[in-house]
Amino acid sequence: MDEIVKQALARWPNVPHCTGWLRLDARGNWRMRDEAAQAQRAPGTPIRHAALLGFINRNYECDDDGQWFFQNGPQRVYVELEYTPWVVRLSRDDGGLPVFTDQTGQPFVPAAAFVDDAGSVLFADGSTPERIAVLHDHDLGLFSEHAELADDGSGGTFHWREDVALSLQPVLRDEVAKRFGFVASPADAAQHG
Repeated sequence: MDEIVKQALARWPNVPHCTGWLRLDARGNWRMRDEAAQAQRAPGTPIRHAALLGFINRNYECDDDGQWFFQNGPQRVYVELEYTPWVVRLSRDDGGLPVFTDQTGQPFVPAAAFVDDAGSVLFADGSTPERIAVLHDHDLGLFSEHAELADDGSGGTFHWREDVALSLQPVLRDEVAKRFGFVASPADAAQHG
C-alpha cells in the first residue's frame, strides 16, 4: 500500500466504503461504473490513465470476508469481479518457457490448474491464502501449445516447466468463488447481507 494512502487512512479513518463503482473484467481491465452502468449491470468504461491504473494496482487488497478492494486514500472502493480477483497473461521467456503475469504486472507462479465447465482456464498459486486467476482468453492458443487435454474434456495436463506438469482439474464456474474464498460482488453482498 502506498505511503500516502496509509497517511490518509490515519488522518480520516471513518470514510464510508464505496461499492459498485469499480469492476475488474475477465481480461484484467479495470472499469469505472457510473450510476447508469450499475443500474444496467453494464461492465463500465475501461480506465486508461496509466498513473491511475498503477495506483489501483499498488493498492489492491482483500478484506477478511474475501471482498477485494482498492484503497483510494481514506476510502475503500470494493471491486466487482467479472470472474476471479486475478487475471493472468501467458507469454514466453527468452528460453520459450511459459511465464505468467497478473493484471498488476507482477509475476504469478501457478501451483494448480483448472478448467471450468465454460472452458475457461484458471490457475491457483502457492500463496496462503492461494490466489485464483483466470487466464486471459487471448492466451488460450499459447496455453494449448503446452497442454494435453483429455478427449472427453475431463481434464488433462499443463506443462508449466520442463520438470513441472500441472494436472488440469475440473471445476464448476459457479463454485469458484466459494471454493477459493472470494466475493464476486461486494455490492450484492451489501444489499443482501
